[in-house]
Amino acid sequence: MRAMQLFSPRPIEERPLLAAEIPVPEAAADEILVRVRVCGVCRTDLHVVEGDLAMRKRPIVPGHQVVGVVARPGLGARRFSTGQRVGIAWLHRTCGACASCVENRENLCDAAQFTGWSADGGFAEYALVPEAFAYPIPDSYSDEQAAPLLCAGIIGYRALRASAIQPGQRLGFYGFGASAHMAIQVAKFWGCEVFVCTRTEAHRAWARKLGASWTGDSFEPPPKKLQGAVVFAPAGEVVPPALEALDKGGTLALAGIHMSAVPPLDYAKHLYHEKVIRSVAHATRKDGEEFLALAAEIGLRTDVRVFLLEQANEALAAVKSGGTNRAVVLRCSDRPA
Repeated sequence: MRAMQLFSPRPIEERPLLAAEIPVPEAAADEILVRVRVCGVCRTDLHVVEGDLAMRKRPIVPGHQVVGVVARPGLGARRFSTGQRVGIAWLHRTCGACASCVENRENLCDAAQFTGWSADGGFAEYALVPEAFAYPIPDSYSDEQAAPLLCAGIIGYRALRASAIQPGQRLGFYGFGASAHMAIQVAKFWGCEVFVCTRTEAHRAWARKLGASWTGDSFEPPPKKLQGAVVFAPAGEVVPPALEALDKGGTLALAGIHMSAVPPLDYAKHLYHEKVIRSVAHATRKDGEEFLALAAEIGLRTDVRVFLLEQANEALAAVKSGGTNRAVVLRCSDRPA
């Protein structure tokens, strides 16, 4: 099968992903083999490819927003039928036995595996996933529109919940890309007033088109105090102004898996009055199930730009530059199963 593999992390400008023909993997008893139709391209993939996240498997096939159809189930796999459309997300497998798993916090599992980081992902024609960690895809979405839901959408939803925002409150976004353009649709459905701080006018225009009440530069204070906020940008330097923009008792959620260093915080200016700052670490299957159901309910739409599988380096470069106002998706296979 065709695949894009990473052997050694390097800047995306050096085209570190290499096209290869590799064997189609065999499904274990609890797994399904998925013929990949499309795979979303995420900033987390960029962190893997450029080495911000240390390699866990060498070589690795990145990609963790996979939409495809079941090609072959493992001998013990009964949840999905051959030909059924499914999605594969970031959380690939957990142990089910550690304290985090027992306490329904599987996103913090001590032995978790992650698609496209510790297990081969979707920048290929086929991918494996434990059947318990696959998702049925709502019929209302095309393959291309469904792919960004599986990470950008799910993690944005978890970040909204982590911000403790309530319906009708004032919410801030720092950075506005693939995840934020879905999260704002959920926030507007909840009746929130959304304020967006982001570095480019193109992204500010995108936010206004999707219902932002106000937009400004990354470091510009919103005109009203915020009751909750989410930092989507992997930029630690925006954390202090985001905290400063919070009202008393407000919560700031940090949505990224990797972030540059956060500058020193001033207790009185940034944290006093019971402000809360919390990170968002991965997501649970429950998050995914809730978000996919909500997306279908509210008619959430994704704006996508499609590349071919062999253009994975160019797709990641587009994510890095911020030069697209759409979620990026690879078309991985048009061949029959």
